[in-house]
Amino acid sequence: MLAELSPQLTSEVTRAATLLQSAKRICILTGAGVSAESGIPTFRDKQTGLWEQYRAEDLASIDAFMRDPELVWSWYQWRRQLVHDKAPNPAHHAIAKWQQRAESQGQQVTLITQNVDDLHEQAGSTTTHLHGHLWRNRCSQCDRPYGDQSETVDKSTLSFDSELINCPHCDGYIRPDIVWFGEMLPTGAWQTAEDSAAHCEVFISIGTSSLVYPAAGLAQLAKSNGAKVIEINPNPTPNTLVDITLAEKAGMVMPHLVHKLNEE
Repeated sequence: MLAELSPQLTSEVTRAATLLQSAKRICILTGAGVSAESGIPTFRDKQTGLWEQYRAEDLASIDAFMRDPELVWSWYQWRRQLVHDKAPNPAHHAIAKWQQRAESQGQQVTLITQNVDDLHEQAGSTTTHLHGHLWRNRCSQCDRPYGDQSETVDKSTLSFDSELINCPHCDGYIRPDIVWFGEMLPTGAWQTAEDSAAHCEVFISIGTSSLVYPAAGLAQLAKSNGAKVIEINPNPTPNTLVDITLAEKAGMVMPHLVHKLNEE
């Protein structure tokens, strides 16, 4: 059952659906706001428990890992334990439903995410990750993947042990396969994102500001190539880039939007 929206928001959802109905190529970018609706803390949230004395920005960097690898590894193991039981919310399911039906509707819906969890994949989406994967690991020295590299991981088999792991190839320390502050985005993922944004007819930003990079860069790229921009965010930042603003949580809006698309 769909949650009730205000008359004004319902009208804007209808506008967005009309715009999307005629589009052949759509690029969706999701951010921390989507995962937050499933109970996953964002980097802006204050650390809790043993970690409240640290800032996330001070732990999520290669310098921090080189300085104290056990501290950083322990923090990520704690984060993994914190989110391992989280499940996709209505926004994840709506996006997956739309993406799965897109081909039969004559649409290409490319999903790009800044989130490192696998909730989009759990819901059934095909996803390009800009900032890496929380459940994957690689060597900090030779960069080789370590362990399970599948899209979704069997959480029941996970270990949250904070003891450091050595690479079987070079003996370097294993690190999370996450893009840390100061590191480059993965080339393949960024190329996919740029290509999708440059060639889409509608760009949708969900749960992330259209003023914060890389979201801003992709939205600007889409706009400069003639695309319309839709933003779904309970606290949108007014700017001239966005054509339609849906000022509500994604879990409220996306089921309505996809339902409307299926009606038309």
